[in-house]
Amino acid sequence: MMQQYLRIKAEFPDTLVFYRMGDFYEVFFDDARRAHRLLDITITTRGQSNGEPVVMAGVPVHSVEAYLAKLIKLGEAVAIAEQVGEVGANKGPVERKVVRVVTPGTVTDTELLAEREDTRLLAIAQTGPAGSATYGLAWLALASGQLGLTECSERELAAWLARLAPAEILVSAETEADRRPVALRAAGAPLTNRPGWQFDSALGERKLREQLRVAHLAGFNAQDLHVAHAAAAALLSYAEHTQGRALAHVNSLSVERASALLELPPATHRNLELTVTLRGEAAPTLLSLLDTCRTGMGSRLLRHWLTHPLRERSTARERQAAIGVLIQSGAGEGLRDALRHVSDVQRITARTALRQVRPRELAGLRETLLGLPTLRERVPVGTPLLEELHAALTPDAAIATLLQQAIAAEPAVLLRDGGVIAPGFDADLDELRGIATNCDDFLLELEARERLRTGIGNLRVQYNKVHGFYIEVTAGQLDKVPLNYQRRQTLKNAERFITPELKAFEDKALSAQERSLAREKWLYEQVLDALQAHLTALAEAGRALASLDVLAALAERAATLNWCAPEFVNHPCLEIEQGRHPVVEARLAETGGGSFIANDCRLDAARRMVILTGPNMGGKSTFMRQVAVIALLAAIGSYVPAARCRLGPIDAIHTRIGAADDLANAQSTFMLEMTEASAILHSASEHSLVLMDEIGRGTSTFDGLALAGAIASHLHDRNKSFTLFATHYFELTEFPAKHRHALNMHVSAAESGDDIVFLHAIEAGPASRSYGVQVARLAGMPAPVLRQARGALDALEAQQRAANAQIDLFGATVEPEAPAMTPSLPAATIRSVTPVTPAEPGPLERAMAEIDPDALTPRGALDLLYRLKALASDA
Repeated sequence: MMQQYLRIKAEFPDTLVFYRMGDFYEVFFDDARRAHRLLDITITTRGQSNGEPVVMAGVPVHSVEAYLAKLIKLGEAVAIAEQVGEVGANKGPVERKVVRVVTPGTVTDTELLAEREDTRLLAIAQTGPAGSATYGLAWLALASGQLGLTECSERELAAWLARLAPAEILVSAETEADRRPVALRAAGAPLTNRPGWQFDSALGERKLREQLRVAHLAGFNAQDLHVAHAAAAALLSYAEHTQGRALAHVNSLSVERASALLELPPATHRNLELTVTLRGEAAPTLLSLLDTCRTGMGSRLLRHWLTHPLRERSTARERQAAIGVLIQSGAGEGLRDALRHVSDVQRITARTALRQVRPRELAGLRETLLGLPTLRERVPVGTPLLEELHAALTPDAAIATLLQQAIAAEPAVLLRDGGVIAPGFDADLDELRGIATNCDDFLLELEARERLRTGIGNLRVQYNKVHGFYIEVTAGQLDKVPLNYQRRQTLKNAERFITPELKAFEDKALSAQERSLAREKWLYEQVLDALQAHLTALAEAGRALASLDVLAALAERAATLNWCAPEFVNHPCLEIEQGRHPVVEARLAETGGGSFIANDCRLDAARRMVILTGPNMGGKSTFMRQVAVIALLAAIGSYVPAARCRLGPIDAIHTRIGAADDLANAQSTFMLEMTEASAILHSASEHSLVLMDEIGRGTSTFDGLALAGAIASHLHDRNKSFTLFATHYFELTEFPAKHRHALNMHVSAAESGDDIVFLHAIEAGPASRSYGVQVARLAGMPAPVLRQARGALDALEAQQRAANAQIDLFGATVEPEAPAMTPSLPAATIRSVTPVTPAEPGPLERAMAEIDPDALTPRGALDLLYRLKALASDA
């Protein structure tokens, strides 16, 4: 047995091998030690190999999915070695072989997959030197059969990794780690090395043509993607290797090009909280708000739409029109009710192709197919998209008929349990089952006969899996046992016997049970063979169901949340009336935090940049994000949270928001801020939407202000992007005076004494102040700190008013009228930022600082109160 195991292990040296032994999967030697560390399972030893004890550990077959899920989460791969030979057919151990390899990117088991997320395997090929290389990407969602290709530059690679969110990435073992791009190392997915020869362009083109059953790839617009072909070669080879068979369900290819998609860099995914929050949670996010889909297929497609928005507006218009028909006709809710009963056709189809589908999944597919005629009746056909989806819901009726005839109404969970094939489908199976069915009647009749013949009133005829059939007689009745009873087992208070008649029946019954299970397994394989011819039709039906689910969910969101249909125009334009941030609005409604304050935004060829000022907590970031979210929702074809919306062409959404560092890649908070800002300046075009929030705050005041002014000027003069530029540098409010395409806006707030009320309304003009001290008070800052800060602020503002010299951040320097500053500073200073020495604390402040509340007696506290009152009166 160990020789057999070692031969298998030699084929998978870097993979954990789960070796089937009865009711357990065993791991040996170093695999056992590794599994012990990863899974916290017990290590044992048994026998010897080369003079050393064989170290082993095991997991039960019935609970293997839980262990596989943990290993997959840790980025491990597992080779499953099953018994494939017949017991006793040959001398020596039963033949075993690896039937599949489970890896993070190739899982297909329902228990190991997230229902509402695709698990993608990605292969990356590289050509050219680092920095100017071209990258070919090929990806596959094995559980649904979705295959895709693209090529990109190194600058675009991070955005593609954010879009695809792969579970496993295949790379060439010949590419040194230091030559791999930073984006790849930061992707967070395990990297799997594959031989360099597998990344071959010619091989990839041939494998793609064979997989898709076409003579050339021109029909998919993929003929010129030679680097992506190389990645596809490794991808398809690896997928076939792990599954141990051809990928019959992979019969379509999507070619995506960056020029066709709305660019969403990783920072935009993160800052807009599209699929995960800034804290890494799944909710509340834009996806969690939108996803009211009834099926996992719909949720996965919605995620794809949200992360792959198109620049070209025809698809968005088609989806928007379909949503409008669903709302106006009132058919959306009826359609959603019908979709509740739909199984995950896409994944069932894939598992059927891989011959891993379970009986109850086929039963679910049968019920879905039988319900399609009723569901089709609920699909209105007022638009070309709805008509196309309506037509796709007509797979061959023979599929449902076959499943109805072959699969039992309530099949067992596993094929090995029996009871999967429906009665009446196969005469031989029915005959074998009849023997088992009549077994109880025979045993009852035999028991009654033997009681009468022997006079033993408590005699029982029974069965168990270990000893088979037997007659049990208690110890007090043994003297009545006939001579033809043969002893089978002795118990403490009874004896178990068998008779020639019972032995003959046992051989017949047990043989019938074994033959029945074997017959069911063979018939089940025949059903799977018959379904192979219908995989394409089933896949099309699955895609149509997913699309209908998403459209119905977006229609429900639009109607429930009072959204409007955006209008697309061809000239530069971003006009939003009464726009809201959908996630914040929903959160306020959920927590009872009040109503959301809607705001307008108007950008066009004459007004391309907004300098946005106002207090912290006032809502600047929320306003900026809601503009970007509305633009993104419009791009995927959804209605948007606004009273009215008009959008011109948009090719990208860039964001630089928040303070964070990236210590893993040796980037400080300010370095990361500058890196992201630099990427925006290099990438943004006149059709891009740019959000800049508090740029320059990670360094000294002078540096930060100078950089913020220069960045704003570059975006205005050269990139000419639609830009929302939030800042606390009041010097930047002078920017619109010298830049004709910019304007000032501010978030309003009302002040009453030391209190501040945030109105969250966006108004024209610059803010008068930042209210930083008031916000610090709301945060619970100690009173002495607030008093000192207020004194310093007053001094700074007084010095600002007295200053006669300033630098023009956006043009020629204004000559100073006052004497020059000290040589250690610039010849002129920027108003409102000159450092000052805080005022010395007064007697009251000193007395307060000396108080130790824990040391005060009641009398001492009273005396102290009178003293402080006197000091306050003197002040």
